[in-house]
Amino acid sequence: MNRFPFTILSFGALLASLSGTWAKTRPPAPPHDAPAAAAANAQPGPRHVPPRVIPVPGDVSKPLQEFIRMPYPPGVLSPPPKTPQEWGALSKRFEAEWTAPLADLRKQLKVTVEPTNIAGVKAYLVTPRDLRPENTNRMLVHVHGGGYVFGGGEAATNEAIMMAGIGGYRVISIDYRSPPEFPFPAALDDALTVWQSLAQTISPRNMAVFGSSAGGGLALAMALKAKDAGLPLPAAVGAGTPWSDLDKIGDSYFTNEYVDNMLVTWDGWLGGAARLYANGHDLKNPYLSPVYGNFANFPPTILTTGTRDLFLSNTVRVHRALRRAGVEADLNVYEGMSHAQYAGPGMPEAREVFNDMARFFDAHLGR
Repeated sequence: MNRFPFTILSFGALLASLSGTWAKTRPPAPPHDAPAAAAANAQPGPRHVPPRVIPVPGDVSKPLQEFIRMPYPPGVLSPPPKTPQEWGALSKRFEAEWTAPLADLRKQLKVTVEPTNIAGVKAYLVTPRDLRPENTNRMLVHVHGGGYVFGGGEAATNEAIMMAGIGGYRVISIDYRSPPEFPFPAALDDALTVWQSLAQTISPRNMAVFGSSAGGGLALAMALKAKDAGLPLPAAVGAGTPWSDLDKIGDSYFTNEYVDNMLVTWDGWLGGAARLYANGHDLKNPYLSPVYGNFANFPPTILTTGTRDLFLSNTVRVHRALRRAGVEADLNVYEGMSHAQYAGPGMPEAREVFNDMARFFDAHLGR
């Protein structure tokens, strides 16, 4: 089995690569007291759920089953850093650790990565050796995940490498500024600066914007801000498990809490990162939490999530907002998958994710 030992973009998913021995056995199910459960839910109100054990699904690939079995990432339930220095030190540590495996990923997928600078913003040009002929005049713009705080530098290119190698597209991956030095709206400003610069030399009809987790939220926010400002729009958007509501609002923040073995819970580093990035702004600002935006005349969008994803509701709510606005929107939900758990090219589900995005983009981009 040819499998890459880390997942895509989200802080929790990448941090999982640092975990120790995976749990291989299923714990015994706790006793189920049906009368007690019925009594606890006899009146209208919040749902009281008895203790339960959720087995690993048997109808997903073996590599995905291995990720589903993994314990929580170390430190994910610890309180978030308290000072800018602590946030900065943690960010540098993870950037170094997440960069280390990328040389093998580039080699495996036959992709080159070149640092560049676009209108003063750091970025990377990611080029597949096998550029598909129909993509000669096309470009994808990528914004990375990592809770808006982590995953910068070369580590930002992980998902872009996957998209370039599997989808056969050239990709610009934006290394946007991040907290604690540069909170909102620095990331959005950098992304839009790159977008406007590229749109001067490449037809916007030939470009799409995509990302996962915080990158998925930022891709949506980019298109919303461009639309509101009267700027050219991308031909399509790809939002993988987007962080579309930074607050703890949405059913799966509760139903999938401690079920998602990547993010696990909002009440830890994730909520801390939301507050750090927002820097005092209202979390319902649509450029922070794009689910609250006006999606009229928004580009066609493909969304990806999993049944165990803490951001399942973030993704579903955006899909409904898009459909209510009359926008073409595809929603792909993977069985048993936690947040952004589409791992390296050896996982069949990962190839499905990027092949589906490539087909969606091909259907909507000009040539």
